Amino acid sequence: MTTLTSDSSDQLSAWITLLLAFSCGLIVANIYYAQPLIGPISADLGLRPQLAGLLVTMSQIGYGAGLLFVVPLGDLIENRKLIVATVIIGAAALACAALATSPPTFLLSALLIGFGSVAVQILIPYAGHMAPEAIRGRTVGNVTTGLMLGIMLARPLSSFVAAHASWHVIYAASSVAMLSLAVVLRVALPPREPQARLSYGQLLGSMVQLYRDTPALRRRAFYQAALFGCFSVFWTTSPLLLAGPDFRMSQTGIALFALAGVAGAIMAPVAGRIADRGWTRPATIASMLMCATGFAVTLLAPSGTNWSLAALVFAAIAIDCGAQLSLILGYRVLFVLGASQRSRLNGLYMTTFFVAGAAGSGLGAWAYAHGGWTFAAVLGTALPLVALAYQFTERR
Repeated sequence: MTTLTSDSSDQLSAWITLLLAFSCGLIVANIYYAQPLIGPISADLGLRPQLAGLLVTMSQIGYGAGLLFVVPLGDLIENRKLIVATVIIGAAALACAALATSPPTFLLSALLIGFGSVAVQILIPYAGHMAPEAIRGRTVGNVTTGLMLGIMLARPLSSFVAAHASWHVIYAASSVAMLSLAVVLRVALPPREPQARLSYGQLLGSMVQLYRDTPALRRRAFYQAALFGCFSVFWTTSPLLLAGPDFRMSQTGIALFALAGVAGAIMAPVAGRIADRGWTRPATIASMLMCATGFAVTLLAPSGTNWSLAALVFAAIAIDCGAQLSLILGYRVLFVLGASQRSRLNGLYMTTFFVAGAAGSGLGAWAYAHGGWTFAAVLGTALPLVALAYQFTERR
């Protein structure tokens, strides 16, 4: 089996691209299973409603820690081994979550689920290494389509399972799926040996300088932090609104609503092609306007009406498309800066905006608890507008 070096320019075969996309979706879904279930999980575990947002926030914090401390190892350790080991950590954490009967156990498991799920952010630079420069954006976009489908389908899937069985079942099933996936990836993926010869301490230390000396990284991370924060506010609070007295939806109804967000997955390959054509600036502005408009529209109709529900569906599609478009544009900008530092750039990029996502989940739940949907929607609208204002300071 051929070992891939960090400057490999071989194009991904179609089936390996499909495997990477499928793997990304299956792995990243683990972070989002709890999002529509924070009501039943917190009630079952005895967690106070004011703290329910922690069920989502803890997994995102774990994901952020993995991005910072595990993903950079893709520039140092053979990638296939690193991916398989990380997936196995996630499988063990999912098993613990399935067996949890108290808030501390579930929250710790959620933290480790997020930590193990960073395997997707080793897989995406892996795809970038193998893709020729001319179509790198398209290749990464195709692989990221799987990631987006995983994010979007996780919510309705967990809602359906919880409605017909128990929330414990989705975590148990995913644990088995992760163990199976680890075996498939170990067998199917070609190894890739990085050329960097640094110690782990030197690798982490270099990230400080890399962040300081790479303006494009800081800017793209800020853009995505704002949009992913908006995304997290929406998907943390909208299930609470739909289950509340205005709509009184069941978990099945919330699952059907969450399917609207799957439309955002179509944006990934489109965004990759846009990035390859050099339309990054206007597309970035469009992504911010999509997110801001999506949230703002939900304030135009009285809550609980058909028009209000239609506005929420529009918001789900617009916010998901906007966040996905910005994500792929950021990948394309960063992945052309050098193969030897690609994993570290990705780790810093993703860490920044996933911390913002964790904050968005926590603040969104807090805003909804204290000011209802209006408060949450104002918060969600403001975030992309702040990013838009900062975007206009970027030099052409």
